Amino acid sequence: MNYAIVFSNEQNSEIYQVSVPDLPGCNISVETIDMGLEKISQTIKSHLSILAEYGEKIPSASSVEKHRQQYAAQNPHSYTRAFWAIVDIDITAYLGKSHKINVTLPELLIKQIDERVSQSSAYKTRSGFIASACLVELGK
Repeated sequence: MNYAIVFSNEQNSEIYQVSVPDLPGCNISVETIDMGLEKISQTIKSHLSILAEYGEKIPSASSVEKHRQQYAAQNPHSYTRAFWAIVDIDITAYLGKSHKINVTLPELLIKQIDERVSQSSAYKTRSGFIASACLVELGK
């Protein structure tokens, strides 16, 4: 899942605050942008792990544009100093134990899925592709 992150800092500060708007409470303070990009992925994974441990729903990611508009409205003075990035996190590990199910699909659709899986490193298996598609649809 592609989570938007925002880097912000106060005018005279050399410390960046890195936040994940889709995951309230998931934020870090860092001295460099590179360090922020490196550490925020692990912070997100830790946050998702805690949510999964308590049986909480894993939040879907919203668009960067939506978050930018909300951030601008809430932080008009620091908006111009904030910048955004995307962190891709595989959330499969936080969705619970896998269960095998029997699904019937048209042959042409299966061929299209298999072709997409073989051409993309984002999907390791047909099941992974179907699970990703389901997550997108459920997030609407």
